[in-house]
Amino acid sequence: DDMLARESDVAARPVTLRMETAGGRACTMAKGGRCRPMKTTSRPCRFGTTSRLHQKKQKRSLRALRTDEEQVTGTGTGGSGRVSDLSARMREAQSAAMEEDERVRALMQNLRGQNLSNADFAEDDVEMRLVEIESIASPRQNGAAGSSGSGAGQGDAMDPDDMLPLVYDPAAIAAYWGVRPVSLLTRITQLTTLASGFLQGVLGDLVSDKVMKVELTERERDARDVKRAAQLRQVLTRLGPAYIKLGQALSIRPDLLSPVAMVELQKLCDKVPSFDSKVAYEAICDQLGISSVYDVFEDITPEPVAAASLGQVYIAHLKERDPKTNKRVKVAVKVQRPFVLETVTIDLFIVRSVGKVVGSWFPNLKRRVDIVALLDEWAARFFEELDYVKELEHTERFAESMAEELPQVIVPKSYREYTSRKVLVSEWIEGEKLAQSTASDVGDLVNLGVICYLKQLLDTGFFHADPHPGNMIRTPDGRLAILDFGLMAEIDNEIKYGMVEAISHLIHRDYEAIVQDFVTLEFIPPGTNLSPILPVLSKVFDQALEGGGAKAINFQELAADLAQITFDYPFRIPPYFALIIRAIGVLEGIALVGDPDFAIVDEAYPYLSKMLLTDPSPRLRESLKYTIYGKEGVFDVDKVIDILQAFGTYSVNSTSSNGAQQPVGPAKGTGGETLKLLAGPDAGYFRDLMIDEVVKSIDALSRSQILALLNALGLRNAFVPVLVPGAMRPFLPLQPMTSEDERVVKNIVKVVNFLSSSEVVTQAQGDGLVVPNPRALQKAASGVNPDVVRDVLPLLPSLANEVVPKVTSKLVNRIAARAVRSLFV
Repeated sequence: DDMLARESDVAARPVTLRMETAGGRACTMAKGGRCRPMKTTSRPCRFGTTSRLHQKKQKRSLRALRTDEEQVTGTGTGGSGRVSDLSARMREAQSAAMEEDERVRALMQNLRGQNLSNADFAEDDVEMRLVEIESIASPRQNGAAGSSGSGAGQGDAMDPDDMLPLVYDPAAIAAYWGVRPVSLLTRITQLTTLASGFLQGVLGDLVSDKVMKVELTERERDARDVKRAAQLRQVLTRLGPAYIKLGQALSIRPDLLSPVAMVELQKLCDKVPSFDSKVAYEAICDQLGISSVYDVFEDITPEPVAAASLGQVYIAHLKERDPKTNKRVKVAVKVQRPFVLETVTIDLFIVRSVGKVVGSWFPNLKRRVDIVALLDEWAARFFEELDYVKELEHTERFAESMAEELPQVIVPKSYREYTSRKVLVSEWIEGEKLAQSTASDVGDLVNLGVICYLKQLLDTGFFHADPHPGNMIRTPDGRLAILDFGLMAEIDNEIKYGMVEAISHLIHRDYEAIVQDFVTLEFIPPGTNLSPILPVLSKVFDQALEGGGAKAINFQELAADLAQITFDYPFRIPPYFALIIRAIGVLEGIALVGDPDFAIVDEAYPYLSKMLLTDPSPRLRESLKYTIYGKEGVFDVDKVIDILQAFGTYSVNSTSSNGAQQPVGPAKGTGGETLKLLAGPDAGYFRDLMIDEVVKSIDALSRSQILALLNALGLRNAFVPVLVPGAMRPFLPLQPMTSEDERVVKNIVKVVNFLSSSEVVTQAQGDGLVVPNPRALQKAASGVNPDVVRDVLPLLPSLANEVVPKVTSKLVNRIAARAVRSLFV
């Protein structure tokens, strides 16, 4: 109340502060009112008060309190572009939208993987139809006499795998199945029989909507969509692996399906009944060239431990021992299901043919969604899942990319000598699914997972494209294991750097640049007229990111605006981005179980700051400069501190990722690591950007201190004699401080206090004199981490040789230029 009374000159709008009292209750302070108890809505942290996640939650609460205090005292930045502020507003808007709109809530649940099935086996009533080799007639029986062929008839000794392409090739697939009309007719009959109930329902809906003009409420329409989606899910499960995988791919495409349909398709279970183990053992022997599975394995489970549409998994022990420990080696043996290649290729041929017909009949639809192009892009990745040698190569490549920077991320070792296109033998990793774990370090592992995915997306460009919660395991020793590398995707530098640039533009609310980023990131085709899109997108972002809370946002109006944009312009979600959304969404879904305040932006920005500060790429250096200076080219010290703070957070997180479990103190975790960065070779470009600001700071601070001292001595109007021949004035007054100079001095105070992690200097009221705070200096000195000193000291000589001459030269030039202007202009 006393604080609020002192701030009686603040604008009269009502402001509420919410803080915890000593008794654990919350209180609300309204301007001019009395403190009153308020029921707290906070929940106990499931991970304990000593976990890093609990500490992060406390920091977020303090940050929110500081923001409210700034609003009361008038010290806030209003429309600040600080990442923490943007993140809080985005989280608030998202939460409000989920509360108000059931469809938004369903969409977010889908993206977070909350409807995914974690079963290891199919339900009892599930069956799957495959195209078995015995059911395929030879080309002669199909009326293709004289075809060189592929004799795939019963009793034919030729392996049809030799005829079908082992990489996705639409032309080769069409050539193979195009001469087998009986086989095609058989499969089409299967498809139409299994899908007849669903197709009749869809036809009835069309008649009801278009012919009979029956009006349905939104609730009734959603209920009908759920029913149809459930029917489709059951049909896809029975049709086999291609349709199961296609349905799962569609379940993360909000641009193609409604949220309620996505909910049902995410329930689409890839687990189907297992096939006979005798057949699996024969496949192992055939693929590995052995006479018995016991030639390689000491033992193997008689039944699979998991069965999916493409294959099933057994647990075994290799006959060979671990050369390091001489212990038994426990492995997972994945065996591909028979007739998968035949079934997948014939289904792709049928779906692609239908897509071409639809595209020719509905050209407007093709311009918005090219079904054939989407299918081809998806099928190319899907085909890689059919080749277990490719999966082994993906696993090894991924492990190599993570080994140095993130050794706490582990992947199963694969055994190349026991792997073929249809059999994969890899290390069995013990542990529990991360999504189901209640261990105290789950929050840290989720954060590690975020760093891992960001490294894949923004660094290597090679990322795990099947981010199922079951593919992330917490090991008994507290590490994060990632499994199943059959489905991977790659993005090029244009996309990687485009994502970083888009984030920089969002921080500065440069909506013109953001619209152009949509083109770079392939959301909008090149050549599209962007000018009509800009006003609506600006409105959307402004309302979502502006202060004032989520109540100020009209979500129905925003939804209508976005719907109109997507209807009027060729917006599309690129396939790679749908996979990215899913990957990050699944991690967010796991994190939110233990931390309802988790925000992916807060966790992602530290890694992004590390890239901006250390990556030598010209485009990322431009992004760093833009982040600091903005579109207008004005130095923003808050952005600098934001980036450096985020880098300190990354340093702490990466320390944990490298296996260091000891507590990390503030000096080491933030300012200390920042000093090491600033003195090191990786920050050369950042130092160059800062040198100009250092020169301005020295110039402004020295003049500020001189003027403050003269003012204290009563010499405010002192003049300096000019002894230069030809000067226009015999005496010059001391140059007064400009508003720019005052801003620079304030920036100095902010940066020095940030680097020291305490208020070691302060700016006196009135004369503006900058004075040290002895108590804070003593505290900062006593808190210096010896490890940081040891790491930084060897870098100082080379740093001084680099920086001091540049600073001296620029400072002399600046002072000389000002003197010349004063004397002769």
